[in-house]
Amino acid sequence: MNHAPARRPSLRRRLLGFLLIPVAILLMLDILLTYGVALGYANHVHDRDLGNDALTLAKMMGNEQLGGELSPQARFLLQYDPTGEGYFSVVSRKRGVIAGNDRLPQAARIPAVGAPPELFDTRLDNRALRAVTLTIATRNHPDDTLVITVAETLHDRHAQARSILLLAILTQALLIVCVLSLVWFGVNHGLRVLDPLTRRLARRNHELTPIGGPDVPQEILPLTRTIDALFARLRGMLALHDRFIADAAHQLRTPLTGLSLHVERALADPDPANVHDALTHIRRLTQRAARTTAQLLALTRAQAPSTDTVEHVPLELTRLIPEAVMQRVHEALAAGVDLGYQGPEQALSIDGHAASVHDLLDNLIDNSIRYAGRGSTVTVSLQARPDGGANLVVEDNGPGVPPELLPRLSERFFRVPGASEEGSGLGLAIVQRIAERHHAEVIYQLGEERGLCVEVHFPPPRARGGATPPPGTPTAR
Repeated sequence: MNHAPARRPSLRRRLLGFLLIPVAILLMLDILLTYGVALGYANHVHDRDLGNDALTLAKMMGNEQLGGELSPQARFLLQYDPTGEGYFSVVSRKRGVIAGNDRLPQAARIPAVGAPPELFDTRLDNRALRAVTLTIATRNHPDDTLVITVAETLHDRHAQARSILLLAILTQALLIVCVLSLVWFGVNHGLRVLDPLTRRLARRNHELTPIGGPDVPQEILPLTRTIDALFARLRGMLALHDRFIADAAHQLRTPLTGLSLHVERALADPDPANVHDALTHIRRLTQRAARTTAQLLALTRAQAPSTDTVEHVPLELTRLIPEAVMQRVHEALAAGVDLGYQGPEQALSIDGHAASVHDLLDNLIDNSIRYAGRGSTVTVSLQARPDGGANLVVEDNGPGVPPELLPRLSERFFRVPGASEEGSGLGLAIVQRIAERHHAEVIYQLGEERGLCVEVHFPPPRARGGATPPPGTPTAR
């Protein structure tokens, strides 16, 4: 069953969605607000007219020529309403209802004579009414007062509010269309600022140079900086790859050339003694090539980008270091070297990668065994630091290194002039790179009895759920 491909996200659709949806919501709120304002305005106008009607009726009722009765024309004007009826009533305090609708409700609070008209809401025959009432004195009956009430339905008020709303909606709709058109144009035009960056990337072939420039918008800078950082890591990896190829070619050229010469020598002279001597040299060159290849791979791993969050775990050096030393004892005995270990009885831990620390110690021991010479002593010691870290020390009593050459020992392919033993000059470079990945410091100095002393100062382990344990505190095994 074929599934349709997922719709690719669009920055344009996202921007328009974020703009259009809030605009639509604001339009609905604006409609409600406009209707409320229009209805308030209509109520104000009609309340004023209603009050004027009550005052007009009061003047008519106070006219002596009317004799307390309304003319048919006045009654028609007061009762006229396009939707049905207008309502009014004239109530005498002594004579009762003398004109109008006797069922029209009165206000809860009757104003005094000469007081302003009182507006109130009421209902009649299930119809909502807006009414106004006032009190006047009559000339014919000085001891009597008249309460005049005029009311009307709310139809005209709502109709006027709807008319105002319709006019406002038409105007605002035109304005909204203009705004949305400007938004559409602005989004499309604004996204064109990415075109120079797109064209610059399209013109590239295999370049990994930074893509940022002065024309990159500020909002895109985090993206371009992330891409530039990725390119930088790729350049580092490619440089590491090229360096490995160059180092391999440089270091393997000599043993491979020697292998070819000794093979041709054995083929040219089949004498058993000559063949045996050639095979001996071939074995030595093969071991040298294998050793060089292993060191090149170790150096490449040490120079690769760090992944501390994955690799670095608590390591108990008081168990790891003695085990690594024991694995080299047989080789040391074969070389005539006395290899020993000194360390504290309490557990001592750091944060690191076990295989890398093992490679570091392996290269230090190999360097001491190789260059200290037969009959020498190599001591590996482990010491606790006052700050909670650890010192790993490898010291020998061999011929040592001239003081002026100590700073160069960590350089790749550097070998002390005059050294008789074969080597690639990569061992201490590997030590330096591994130490850097563990945030450790490597110190080269002369030994107490001559020879070379190499100290690796590891920082204290990170606190996990508490403070860093003090030096010598046992850890769980």
